[in-house]
Amino acid sequence: MTNKTASDKLGTMDIRSLIITMSVPMMISMMVQAIYNIVDSYYVSHISEAALTAVSMSFPIQGFKIAASVGTGVGMNALLSRALGAKDKKYANKIAHNALILMFMWYSLFLIFGIFFTEAFFERQGASGEILMHGKAYLSIISTFSIFQFIQIYNERLLQATGLPMLSMLSQAVGAITNIILDPIFIFGYLGVPAMGAKGAAIATILGQTTGMAVSFLFNKYKNQDINYKFLGIEFDSSVIKEILKVGLPTTVMQSVGSVMGYLFNQILLTFTSTAVAVFGIYFKVQSFVFMPVFGLNNGTVPIMAYNYGAKNKDRIIETYKKAALYASIVMVLGLLIMQLFAANIMSIFNANDEMMHIGVSALRRISLCFVFVGFSIATSGMFQALGKSMYSLIISSIRQIGILIPVAYLISKRGVLNDVWWAFLIAEFCSFFVVLFFLKEIKKGVLDKID
Repeated sequence: MTNKTASDKLGTMDIRSLIITMSVPMMISMMVQAIYNIVDSYYVSHISEAALTAVSMSFPIQGFKIAASVGTGVGMNALLSRALGAKDKKYANKIAHNALILMFMWYSLFLIFGIFFTEAFFERQGASGEILMHGKAYLSIISTFSIFQFIQIYNERLLQATGLPMLSMLSQAVGAITNIILDPIFIFGYLGVPAMGAKGAAIATILGQTTGMAVSFLFNKYKNQDINYKFLGIEFDSSVIKEILKVGLPTTVMQSVGSVMGYLFNQILLTFTSTAVAVFGIYFKVQSFVFMPVFGLNNGTVPIMAYNYGAKNKDRIIETYKKAALYASIVMVLGLLIMQLFAANIMSIFNANDEMMHIGVSALRRISLCFVFVGFSIATSGMFQALGKSMYSLIISSIRQIGILIPVAYLISKRGVLNDVWWAFLIAEFCSFFVVLFFLKEIKKGVLDKID
C-alpha cells in the first residue's frame, strides 16, 4: 500500500476546500506581514518626515531583494509541485536542494551592495543631510544581513509547495510579530536599549526574519515528509539551477520591474517635492495590506494548478483558476472601498502634516481605482507561472509598469499638477488588462487544449 503524503491532496481534495486549506494560511501570514510593514513605517514616521522619506527611497533595493527570493521560491514551488504530482520524489529533493544554493548566490549580491554601495545609491537620488543619514543606516543593515530573509522565504515556500501552508503561516507570523514587538524598542530606545532611529527599525526587521527562519527550519526538518531537508552535503546541479531560473526568473524580473518603476517614479515625484516620495512610500505600505492577501491566494493556488498540470488534470486547473480570479477580485474591490472611504484616516496614522495629508488623500483615492483590474491580472499571472509560461507574466508587468506607467506619469507631470500624476496607475492597469486577455487565449490554445 502506497503511503500518502501532504502533497497528495493537491490532486484529490475538493477544489474549494483545497483553496481554503492552501491559501487562507498564506493570506493570513501575508496580512500579518503587511501589518508589520505598516507598523514599521508608522514608527519611522514619528522620527521625522526625512526618516520616512529615506525608508521610502529604500524601496527599490528592498523590492529587488524580495523579487530575487520570491522568484526563486516560485520556480522551486512550480517544479516541486510538478515533480510530486508525477511521483518523482528524487527529483523533487534535487530541486529543493539546488534552490537553496541559488538563494545563497542571490544573497552574495546584496551583501556586496550593503557593504559598498548604499551611500552611493542615496546620493544618486539626490539625498543629503538627514535623509542620507537615515537611509544609509537603514539600507546597509537590511542588505548586509538579508541572508536571514532569503532562507526564511526558502523554508516557507518549501512548506507551501509540499502541502503544509499552515506551518508556513505560523513561521511567518512568528517573524512578523517579533518585528512588531522589537520595532519601538530599537527605534525609540526602551528596556535599556539605546534609541537608534531608522537603524533600529532595520535591526528589528533582521531579528524578526531570523526568528521566522529558525521556526520554518524546524518545521521543515521535523514535519516535512516530502523533502529530505538538509543544509550540508547538497550536490550542485547546474541543469536544475537552470530549470528553477527558467520558471522563476521571469517572476524575479517581473517583481524587479516594480522596483525599477518605484525608482523612476520617485524621480518624477522629486521634481515636485520630497513629501510626495514619502506619500508614495506610504501608499506602497498600505496597498500591501490589500495586495498581500491576493498574493497569498496566488501562492496557495499556483501549487494546486502546477500539481494538476503534472498530473494532466485539466478540469482541476481550470476550476482552480476561475475560483482564484473570483476571490482575488473580491479582495481588491474591498480594498478599493477602504481606500476611497478612509484615505484621510490612513494618512493620519503616519503623522501626516497638512501638505502630506493633501497629497496623500488624493494619491490613495486615485491610485486605488486601478484595483478593479488587478485581482484578475494577478490570478491569471499565477496560472501562467503554474503552467510554465512565466514569460507572459513578465511581459505584462513590463508593459504595465515601464512601458505605460512611467511614460504616462512623466508626460502628465509636465503639466505641473502633482495630483494628476497618480492617474497614470489607472491608465496603465486598464491598458494591460487587454494584454492579459490576449495571453489567456494563447494559454488556452497552446497549453490547456493540449492536455489529454
